Amino acid sequence: MLGTTDHTNFVGSPDGRWNEEKAKVIQTLLFVAGLNTLLQSLFGSRLPAVIGGSYTFVPTTISIIFAGRFSDTTDPIEVAKCVEIGLPQLILIVFVSQYVPHVIKSGRNIFDRFAVLFSVMIVWIYAHLLTVGGVYNGKAPKTQISCRTDRAGLIDAAPWIRVPYPFQWGAPSFDAGEAFAMMMASFVALVESTGAFIAVSKYASATRMPPSILSRGIGWQGVAILISGLFGTANGSSVSVENAGLLALTRVGSRRVVQISAGFMIFFSILGKFGAVFASISAPIIAALYCLFFTYVGAGGLSFLQFCNLNSFRTKFILGFSVFMGLSVPQYFNEYTAINGYGPVHTGARWEAFVAGCLAYFLDNTLHRKDGAIRKDRGKHWWDKFRSFKGDSRSEEFYSLPFSLNKYLPSV
Repeated sequence: MLGTTDHTNFVGSPDGRWNEEKAKVIQTLLFVAGLNTLLQSLFGSRLPAVIGGSYTFVPTTISIIFAGRFSDTTDPIEVAKCVEIGLPQLILIVFVSQYVPHVIKSGRNIFDRFAVLFSVMIVWIYAHLLTVGGVYNGKAPKTQISCRTDRAGLIDAAPWIRVPYPFQWGAPSFDAGEAFAMMMASFVALVESTGAFIAVSKYASATRMPPSILSRGIGWQGVAILISGLFGTANGSSVSVENAGLLALTRVGSRRVVQISAGFMIFFSILGKFGAVFASISAPIIAALYCLFFTYVGAGGLSFLQFCNLNSFRTKFILGFSVFMGLSVPQYFNEYTAINGYGPVHTGARWEAFVAGCLAYFLDNTLHRKDGAIRKDRGKHWWDKFRSFKGDSRSEEFYSLPFSLNKYLPSV
């Protein structure tokens, strides 16, 4: 959730206006994220999943902010890439997390568990030295916003102590079109969170989530989105995909650790200066971390192919055809638009994963699915015992509610 929180600092005016408001929004994001994470880990899925702001809601939020009735706001500035900061961060985190533990064998897993802290601190200091040294003086505004660490005026404008509270920005307003747009964004966040829940359960060494537990987690995500709206975070909430990757990197899948981290988020969110300093992390540093976190999340999804029969020609056809068409179909529309100046479909979105996923789902559910041998090739028999909460004895250990609430709210 670091990237989404820091992204709020780039939405708005680059000339120093609204620094106090941006600092308050960052505080509110941290406070609400800590609160929602505690609720999710206690009463939701019970997994060590962090609930924070989601990029899914950012385009919708920006479109609402820059709508006609908010016409006094300037256009948003895109975050420019900063190679001299992002590349060292990427190289350093890979080196510290993957190579150093095999060279320096301390037996305590210090380097792989704290690789993010070590690498971010080093590159953050390096980026600050570049800023103080005047490397970015006179550069383009996009370069300065993405590379500089001083965030002029943001730290000074932030209050020392402030507790976020509901309706802190005033009484809410309602617009049917904006509400419908947010409903669509919430649906996309639901799909995103479903995949993130599965990744978290895998890297936390938990059993596969029964459908009732997944529904319970999604329900509490809805509560989290409601709380985000009440507090005015300028964003919705979903399961943090990057923190799912962090579980794989650190190999720490403890629910208690995440709950303690949520407590720290709530505590430090009250200290306004901390939130402002937190926002001074350069965007390329966060982007480099994402390269590693999303690697683990993507690999976690691909690892489920181990339950399929990869020697089956049916499986090979579905995998190969869906991946190839997922790459080819969007490329066709891109080239058609580039050559002719217009295209049959043009949304500005990336459709590779969507086309491949939909095609694979269609083929897998239509090609000889009723054949018993095909069912084993699909790996369905591995998941039969997880169709219900009581199908596996370990579900009680991972997903049962605290305070004996299972007696009153039993899972099915």
